Amino acid sequence: MNINDTIIALATPSGIGAIAVIRLSGKDSIRSVNTFFKSKFGNKDLLKQHTHTLHLGHIIDNNRFIDEVLVSVFKDPNSYTGENVVEISCHGSVFIQQEIIQLFIKNGIRLANPGEFTLRAFLNGKLDLSQAEAVADLIASDSKASHQIAMQQMRGGFSNEIEQLRQELLNFASLIELELDFAEEDVEFANRDDFQKLVYKITSVLKRLIESFAFGNVLKNGIPVAIIGEPNVGKSTLLNALLNEEKAIVSEIAGTTRDAIEDELVIEGVAYRFIDTAGIRDTEDVVESIGIEKTYEKIEKAQLVLFLVDGEKERKESRSLGRGKKIEIENIQKKYPNKKILTIINKVDLLSKKEIERLKSNIQQSILISSKEKTGINKLKDELTKLTNIGALSNNQTIVSNSRHFEALNNALLEINNVQNGIDTNLSSDLIAIDIREALSYLGEITGKVTTEDLLGNIFANFCIGK
Repeated sequence: MNINDTIIALATPSGIGAIAVIRLSGKDSIRSVNTFFKSKFGNKDLLKQHTHTLHLGHIIDNNRFIDEVLVSVFKDPNSYTGENVVEISCHGSVFIQQEIIQLFIKNGIRLANPGEFTLRAFLNGKLDLSQAEAVADLIASDSKASHQIAMQQMRGGFSNEIEQLRQELLNFASLIELELDFAEEDVEFANRDDFQKLVYKITSVLKRLIESFAFGNVLKNGIPVAIIGEPNVGKSTLLNALLNEEKAIVSEIAGTTRDAIEDELVIEGVAYRFIDTAGIRDTEDVVESIGIEKTYEKIEKAQLVLFLVDGEKERKESRSLGRGKKIEIENIQKKYPNKKILTIINKVDLLSKKEIERLKSNIQQSILISSKEKTGINKLKDELTKLTNIGALSNNQTIVSNSRHFEALNNALLEINNVQNGIDTNLSSDLIAIDIREALSYLGEITGKVTTEDLLGNIFANFCIGK
């Protein structure tokens, strides 16, 4: 990859559409487009036009009209990449798209690599590294919550917090390094009380950011919700009712669901990944046993668990109407103490009002639904929203959703803990300085103050071409 090349790529999704946008970036981008562009309003020279201007005309190859286009000109440094950028809006025919792209490639323009436009924006100081990664998250966002997290990061909220910590730590590191130059004079430039306060502050902020990752990661990728219960309790019918489509097979035969079935639904701006699991029961069926094993695996990975109770079965088999199930729910809660478990009584359309009241008194804090009749589904969705605490988003708190940032924060916290141990044990300044440098390096990895070619390669390889 030569960052001095002029590059080209399709910036809109491939395929037929009303329009397509072809983007060029690099020193020769305006000159190259000018060679093949003929304005509809006289002999307009794109090189002489102001930045951020639009020009209607045709792309012409040796007197052959390819398409009528709208050309957008952005001159360096006032562009997305910090270089000369041209965007050609043409008609969305795949043939036209390729004709224009190939025309420029034949004339010395290189096809862009994945994420190369954003990489150039980073290298030219238009974005820091965490903001550049947020661009990919923004493109991939499929819910209000994931969009909000990506926007916050792209606008620099996370970067500013990290950079402020890094700058304060860097200032103290400079003073400690200065002390080493005057070791023989036994001079202390860095006030140890102020330094202790800073270490405490950095530790608190890092811990808060690290703890936010569990929440941020599920919001970004969807909150996993496991639907569990006995066979034929109505788990598949509930999944279908939530999704409003026939996703899972519904049958009166017990054990129909042998493997976990997943699908996603956005409720109040938050994506939920609902998992319909195999029914939990004792069975000699080898295949069903494997499915039940997978159910417990899904419970482990789920953020929320919906425990489904068959109201009709409780009426037929239990005079106590739900007391046995109450014990079963309590046992599951003991087994998974950190899980949010929501109890749902299904098939209430088959129960009398008196039977419903008895069930509610025995299984408290439960939601009554009929998956078949689709009653109580909206109440269930409301309860899911309450259980998902998204207050941090509305309060604009910084939330970490990137696993690379999470790893770097953990490493930085480890080094800050080493600094604290050094202070507590009166370790020499030269050894404390080593741990400070390591902490600064890990914090710098987040925003791109410290980078390697491999790191950049791994990040931008996951981008789409044209961004």
